[in-house]
Amino acid sequence: MEEIFMRQALALAREAAAAGEVPVGCVVVREGLVVGRGRNRREETRAASAHAEMEAIARANEALGSWRLDGCELYVTLEPCPMCAGAILNARLRRVWFGARDRAFGACGGVTNLFMEDFPHAPALVGGVLEAECQALLSEFFRRLRGRERLT
Repeated sequence: MEEIFMRQALALAREAAAAGEVPVGCVVVREGLVVGRGRNRREETRAASAHAEMEAIARANEALGSWRLDGCELYVTLEPCPMCAGAILNARLRRVWFGARDRAFGACGGVTNLFMEDFPHAPALVGGVLEAECQALLSEFFRRLRGRERLT
């Protein structure tokens, strides 16, 4: 089941890449239904907080009419950063599934693991879901970006 939702997150990540954004996509799921979707939009909105997880959590809050996302699970193509991990903690998500590890900003073990701290509502973590596909999408995006930068 987790691959089905991660593939939906990957489709959103591809949309982000097509728009010139770092290809990260995210869905929030409750009882087998997607209740929130998001993709990176930092370049588009010129906002540092416009991460896929933040957008998906906001959409889930709207759909469910609550800031609490009890019983919900989050699927994201890249390990959440500290900002997104904070939002996940505050939203009280039950589980986080992520694809690729983020060795630069990851807050689920890539750099640090905020979910190992003594917070009252820490989610379960599952990493490496469709990791090769998630990593390949990111690697290709940055390879193309580096190639473009050399031309300018």
